[in-house]
Amino acid sequence: MDKSTQPEAVSSVLKVFNILEMLGEQKEIGVSELSHRLMMSKATTYRFLQTMKMLGYVSQQGEADKYSLTLKLFELGSKSLEWVDLVNIAEKEMRIISDETNETIHLGALDQGTIIYVHKIDSSYALRMHSRVGRRNPLHTTAIGKVLLSNREEDFIRHTFSDVEFVKSTPNTLENVEQLIEELAKVKQQHFGEDNEEQEPGLRCIAAPVYDRFGNIIAGVSISFPTIRFDEEKKSHYIKLLHSAGRKISEQLGFKDYPIQ
Repeated sequence: MDKSTQPEAVSSVLKVFNILEMLGEQKEIGVSELSHRLMMSKATTYRFLQTMKMLGYVSQQGEADKYSLTLKLFELGSKSLEWVDLVNIAEKEMRIISDETNETIHLGALDQGTIIYVHKIDSSYALRMHSRVGRRNPLHTTAIGKVLLSNREEDFIRHTFSDVEFVKSTPNTLENVEQLIEELAKVKQQHFGEDNEEQEPGLRCIAAPVYDRFGNIIAGVSISFPTIRFDEEKKSHYIKLLHSAGRKISEQLGFKDYPIQ
């Protein structure tokens, strides 16, 4: 931001939040009273209110000079609380998998075209996956990423990856959107996703979906492990653990029809 405009921008932000706080204290209020309480000109107050109305945060009572808050702020706050609830709920189920496998357990979500890790339990082994909460990874190279995309329409997938360069991190990395769409059909059918050394050589990952109360996949829970500590006999057991965790987390979020029982 240009330093010459920064004070004005900060002042505008303060005015917006002052208006929101004042509206939050009363069911409805007129422009004149609001401008008087905030010590702002009536014209400035009106201009801010009209912008906030256009954005959906404020409603005007017909043609009357009365304004009130909408539920949009509540909606934003609820989304934030949902992530807090998700991590708190998932912790117990992730801990069960961790105690059973001693491997790295992740909880990841879709954000800005990438997967972001929102919770993690480290492996007890010295040789383990190095990651951290808040780290981002590509969707198409990760088990959680594939799970998050598995219920999306093909048009969404093509749009999301229209500007994505499919960099081959390993020889197993998917090379284009056509391969990804084919892979996602498989993930949707089997209800789990895999990273078979696609993100990093020598590292595998299996993930299962977590659903919100509306049946949308909002997260994935995964087990990550070095290939030297894995054999195919463990795979079905890992998948069973992940489905159990995904189902229980989803149920606590209000979704009762998990695909795998």
